[in-house]
Amino acid sequence: MSEPNGFEARPKLWTRDFVAVCFSSFFLFMTFYILAVTLPIFVTDTLHGGQSRIGPVMTVFVVAGLVFRPLAGKWLDEINRRTIVLIALGLFFVCSGLYMLVDSYAWLLALRLVHGVSFGIGATAIGAIAMDLVPAARKGEGVGYYSLFMSLAMVGGPAIGLMIAETGSNPLLFGTCFALALCGLVCGLSVRIPARLPRKPGPAPTGWRRFIEPAAVPIGLTGAVLAFSYGAITTFLSVYAKSLNLSAYASVFFMVFALMIILSRPFTGKMYDRSGPHPLVYPGVVLFALGMMGLGGAHSLPMFLAMGAVLGLGYGALFPSFQTIAIQSAEPHRSGLATGTFFLLFDAGYGIGSSVLGMVSARTGYHTMYIIGGIVVACSGVMYYVLHHRRTASRSAAMTTTAPHA
Repeated sequence: MSEPNGFEARPKLWTRDFVAVCFSSFFLFMTFYILAVTLPIFVTDTLHGGQSRIGPVMTVFVVAGLVFRPLAGKWLDEINRRTIVLIALGLFFVCSGLYMLVDSYAWLLALRLVHGVSFGIGATAIGAIAMDLVPAARKGEGVGYYSLFMSLAMVGGPAIGLMIAETGSNPLLFGTCFALALCGLVCGLSVRIPARLPRKPGPAPTGWRRFIEPAAVPIGLTGAVLAFSYGAITTFLSVYAKSLNLSAYASVFFMVFALMIILSRPFTGKMYDRSGPHPLVYPGVVLFALGMMGLGGAHSLPMFLAMGAVLGLGYGALFPSFQTIAIQSAEPHRSGLATGTFFLLFDAGYGIGSSVLGMVSARTGYHTMYIIGGIVVACSGVMYYVLHHRRTASRSAAMTTTAPHA
């Protein structure tokens, strides 16, 4: 449809349903990040567990989510999506309230397992529905804004969690999580979920292709390399800041990080839709790699915070670009599977990176760990060229060669 002046009308992005699904994701991830920073304190102070008991509490949640992400992607493309959202977010809500009743370490582990399952399914379902609500012509912009809500939760969740932890009130902590999970459930159920696109004629996928979208694997592997280094920021930044005598400014670092994502998001999304991912990915890799290396060499507050800004710009360009590529690489009727595949690999890279770089820091120190992380990020640029850029360029050239000429 064209407007009277001859210009093509832009399809609407900020619909009621898109806003609702963004807030559902925000509340889901707020709950996740609040628990991520406060459960270690709960384990040691309330359950009187040692430091060795903190890791399994985090690991069992992540592993459960990883296992169920590809299953969720498959179910989203085959089963009624509203049913999946209701079950996943409803279970996430119930689990968030059950923390108030935990009085043993074994019960906590069992609850974290079920909570991780609900999170893996819920996050995949909400993300896939959000992508279906975004017009094709504004896909890059829409994915960027959707991921912005996750970035805000990444900053707001730890800040709120640590403030509540200062009060020492577990009822307040878990009551807050319970309320946030309820908000996520209400927002998710208020979304008018678009009809699932019909599958193309032909044989149905068999074997592992029922759970994994092959077209999303190349960019998912590239995203996993980014996540490998990103894990060093979220996991070790607070203790690194303490080693620099800057622990009071760790939260400020994340605020600067998030602020740069927010400020850049309107421009990066529109640039993606106008020019494609390459003008965003390569500068993003350079910025993120330099930010990691600069963080490793930081010895002053200005340098510390400046690297937070550089990293925020890099991450703000890379993450939504990779996610959009994953979705656009698959057939429309397999968008849910593509979303699950991308996050399966991204989360795996995040978990592996946190563990491996933790061992690196124990041997070499945090400065060297962040420098190594920057080198790893640079490798993601090479992977992007080999696994995506070169392949798409070859495909485009082949299509141009075989296209009929007038």
